[in-house]
Amino acid sequence: MSQPATMFEKIWRRHVVVDRQDGYTLLYVDRHILHDGSFFAFERLKQVGQKVRRPERSFGTPDHYVPTDTRNVAAISDDRQRLLVTSMARHGAETGVTVFDVGDRRQGIVHVMGPEQGITLPGLTMVCGDSHTSTHGALGALAFGIGSSEVTHVLATQSLWQRKPKSMRITVDGQLGFGITGKDVILAIIAKMGAAGAVGHVIEYAGSAIRALSMEGRLTVCNMSIEGGAKAGMIAPDDTTYEYVRGRQFAPKGAAWDAALNQWRSLPSDDGATFDRELSLAGADIAPMVTWGTSPEDAAPITARIPEPSSAPDIAKREGIERALAYQGLTPGTPIDGIKIDRVFIGSCTNSRIEDLREAAKVVKGRKAAVPSWVVPGSGIIKEQAEAEGLDRIFEDAGIEWRHAGCSMCIGVNGETGKPGERIASTSNRNFVGRQGRGVRTHLVSPAMAAAAAVTGTFTDVRKLLPN
Repeated sequence: MSQPATMFEKIWRRHVVVDRQDGYTLLYVDRHILHDGSFFAFERLKQVGQKVRRPERSFGTPDHYVPTDTRNVAAISDDRQRLLVTSMARHGAETGVTVFDVGDRRQGIVHVMGPEQGITLPGLTMVCGDSHTSTHGALGALAFGIGSSEVTHVLATQSLWQRKPKSMRITVDGQLGFGITGKDVILAIIAKMGAAGAVGHVIEYAGSAIRALSMEGRLTVCNMSIEGGAKAGMIAPDDTTYEYVRGRQFAPKGAAWDAALNQWRSLPSDDGATFDRELSLAGADIAPMVTWGTSPEDAAPITARIPEPSSAPDIAKREGIERALAYQGLTPGTPIDGIKIDRVFIGSCTNSRIEDLREAAKVVKGRKAAVPSWVVPGSGIIKEQAEAEGLDRIFEDAGIEWRHAGCSMCIGVNGETGKPGERIASTSNRNFVGRQGRGVRTHLVSPAMAAAAAVTGTFTDVRKLLPN
């Protein structure tokens, strides 16, 4: 009788091509997701005269460099950015890789597009030249980001050399409180374990609070696994997963669906399976979260105050807090609820799905924005759905700008950034120094919390604004 195995172990074993004596394993890659930054990998392949080995297993969409105020690519003033965006369709035509180009309703953020199209499926190995590939693990896939040279290797071989990570289980049990979302859950987790807390591990999120999350909430949690240092984040597939996947364009159909479903049901970790590390949180203890510093681990409940550096456990941590607060322009002891902001960004591969937009619209409805605010849907399909539900009108009536799909201000490589010194309430995944523009002060929050900040002009406990 075989030993109980974790979900990660099961998927890893099924994809091993060969194990090397030096500890590296050649893994078969089921799905390769590409964005406009993959330009250089395609060009390198062309230079050495190699073809894409399995083009039917690769899917791409421009997202990082596309403007979100227009779909007119010719209007991109930067020649390099325009080349990266326009080359996607050409590379697809030349190699046979499926590309959802600008103008295609399926175009959007790469980590939104994959699950939305049924490209992301339980049990698969998935890679992309982007750190937030961990998003796809929400459907029970082993998904992780890779470097540019590795993108070329996968295009050429449909495989990748990797060292096997360790396993970690993070359990969140109990019922989440009123107004608490997946974004609050993952920020609370990272605040507890630290930005390096899961280095060298693949996380499996478990527990009743995780299972109660919608697929959108699970995608948000897994998206930010990398911000806790993890190689990947995963959630075992269940009925929520299967209903989400069913009927999507690239999902199995008919008899193939029945066979896939049978296989997927064997993926969850076996009873008695052991993990290298364990961490647990009580769902009832999680409050709406706000980051105050320059790392996702610098997060606290909206009911808390900016920390005192003197409370740090050591000199290095104290100096880190001092540097973060100096950059952020914050004073120790200040209540977080009430801190003024200058701008709001709702979007990114973390929080741009239809549920995220609905939650933001609930807060915004009937109110007016107090600061400049953007809502950037994660794909053309989400944009259409939101407009069919009237969400765009709710935002626009409030004075909030409704834009096209793309990464936008999350990273700002398309030129959509804040101004030096601006304090931004952002639903994105990173609050690093300069992440949203030189000198910009970023605070990570949920879509509902961002919407609350938009209509009040300050960080505000969204529970005060939500209909009970």
